[in-house]
Amino acid sequence: MKRLFVLIMVCSFITILPGLALAHFGMIIPSDSMVMQNDNRLINLKLSFSHPFEGQGMELVKPLAFGVMANGKRIDLLNTLKMTKVMGHTAWETYYKIKRPGVYMFFMEPKPYWEPAEDTYIVHYTKTVVTAFGDDEGWDQEIGLKTEIVPLSKPYGLYAGNVFQGVVKLDGKPVPFCEVEVEYYNKDGKAQAPTDYMVTQTIKADINGVFTYAAPKAGWWGFAALNKSGKTIDGKDVELGAIIWVRFHDWKSE
Repeated sequence: MKRLFVLIMVCSFITILPGLALAHFGMIIPSDSMVMQNDNRLINLKLSFSHPFEGQGMELVKPLAFGVMANGKRIDLLNTLKMTKVMGHTAWETYYKIKRPGVYMFFMEPKPYWEPAEDTYIVHYTKTVVTAFGDDEGWDQEIGLKTEIVPLSKPYGLYAGNVFQGVVKLDGKPVPFCEVEVEYYNKDGKAQAPTDYMVTQTIKADINGVFTYAAPKAGWWGFAALNKSGKTIDGKDVELGAIIWVRFHDWKSE
């Protein structure tokens, strides 16, 4: 009986262990990343915190900051957020009407999230970019977040297989050899990873903080550049994440 109990405990531990390695991602997913003249100009944006490939959500309390930078101006949208559910957990959403051509950079600063499995707090500064009516000036501008991925490739209008490049910055300076986690938003749950190693792919930036990735499949892909803040909360380390969500599209020929 004692040996049976030990065997059950070992099997339970083995079952649970892979979940501990799942990557966290702050998420801002708009209903459209390229608004054209005949498209719906009222876009929906959902803010959440999750393991996007596995479809496992976590609670996201109302962020400290949420807004958009457009045409050189930052607009506070925090009070427009309404509570919703994403992956069965508390999330937030809003609607934003695109009124003029330009590049719209939506961003979020969440409250610190305590992750007991890692014995650390997590703060993911998250952004995504929407372009409208053929104007794409300023797609490589910085919002000025504590940590941020600044795109070196346009973060929209990409085909599956295209390369996306970005530079990781912390306090406005490039981060050499920063680790970047990459994950697919498996919204419908149809994608299957051959092994656990392929749920989250990991790359490293070069000495200039620049990373490169070619997405193999159409859809939303998240890039999370991770650093330690150097500060603590209640004696615990704080992980800072710079997150950007980029949509890739299928190539459709006649």
